[in-house]
Amino acid sequence: MESVGEAMHALLQRLFPICRSITGDGVRETLRLIGEELPALTIHEIPSGTEIFDWTIPKEWNVRDAYVLDPEGRKIIDFASNNLHLVGYSIPMDEKVSLAQLQEHLHSLPDQPDAIPYVTSYYKERWGFCLAHRQRETITQEGEYTVVIDTDLKQGHLTYGELLIRGERKDEILLSTYICHPSMANNELSGPMVATYLAKWLLAEKRKHSFRIVFIPETIGSIAYLSRNIEEMKERIVAGFNITCVGDDRCYSFLPSRLGDTLADRVALHVLEHMHPGFARYSYLDRGSDERQYCAPGVDLPVTSVMRSKYGTYPEYHTSLDDMELVTPSGLEGAYDVLKRCIECIEANERLGVTVLCEPQLGKRGLYPTLSSKGSATQVREMMNLIAYCDGSLSLLEIAEKIGAPIWNLIPIAETLKKNGLLRIAD
Repeated sequence: MESVGEAMHALLQRLFPICRSITGDGVRETLRLIGEELPALTIHEIPSGTEIFDWTIPKEWNVRDAYVLDPEGRKIIDFASNNLHLVGYSIPMDEKVSLAQLQEHLHSLPDQPDAIPYVTSYYKERWGFCLAHRQRETITQEGEYTVVIDTDLKQGHLTYGELLIRGERKDEILLSTYICHPSMANNELSGPMVATYLAKWLLAEKRKHSFRIVFIPETIGSIAYLSRNIEEMKERIVAGFNITCVGDDRCYSFLPSRLGDTLADRVALHVLEHMHPGFARYSYLDRGSDERQYCAPGVDLPVTSVMRSKYGTYPEYHTSLDDMELVTPSGLEGAYDVLKRCIECIEANERLGVTVLCEPQLGKRGLYPTLSSKGSATQVREMMNLIAYCDGSLSLLEIAEKIGAPIWNLIPIAETLKKNGLLRIAD
């Protein structure tokens, strides 16, 4: 059978060639394909010009073709060969320019001579092309260069996807990821893949919490979504995860919420410390994704980021080197497993109280060895430690932290004790 990691990687391969931006048909096509996996996904559109807090929904951008011809008529830069070649949101062009004029509109990375950089200009109209610096150094011929940029930049819509899963409670867990980057695998197709397959897992059975899963353009999308839903989100969301850069095999990373002590922070740190203790821990000062909006003053949602290699820290970031070789099935599945475990921990986190005074006699319930011998207490040490702290004031996560055990070890123990009438839910 195909593993979850292999399934996510296969879907990522289908989506990789699509030219996405913060608006446009690339976003719609991406959401359509994700919708094949999640039929309950709803698509929303907000018209250009709509005011969203301090921002305005921009014009919609779509691209059909873009290229540069040298003075001999040879195509030297071609959007069709790699969609990173065109600066995002480039205005339409069909002109002849000199070599000097062309060079003013070219972008390359001298320190990464074989990488095509990812460059955008969403909020100032301009045009440009990106290319490997090694290729740029070969463009030296004087003469007229033909620049063709077949794009539309006009009134349209910003598009996003939303999946609401209703659980037993109104309390929600937020999963947010973004769908606005063109052909780069880790940043950002890995996030939508992991979010999609977490959603499939969540839909498979009834949950205690409700879930709000959104696929949005970064920054402008989260601001737009908050502008429509902020009151309900502040009332209901108890924990959230911004899912980004979750596809490589190098490391795990954690970026806290602005407040740093929310349930999401505590759960993410607990899971990482027990599953991947060598993870990289960052400060909120290192933020750079949609946690900036979800944790902004006045919004203050409990949202953290659990990543593999954090955005901006790996050499392939925002270049053509962020490709299908960087993201692996095992990398995707590792992030999926960590976030799944975080959700499981939140679902199981409740305050428990013991129902008897003094230590209960576990033996008569078949929960403790009836023959006391060296080592017998060790067999049930976690059970006894759990009982010792079940005074109704501590959550299961808080008890796990106190006794140094992963919460997932305690979950089945707590269920057994509840079935035997020794623990009750104190909430």
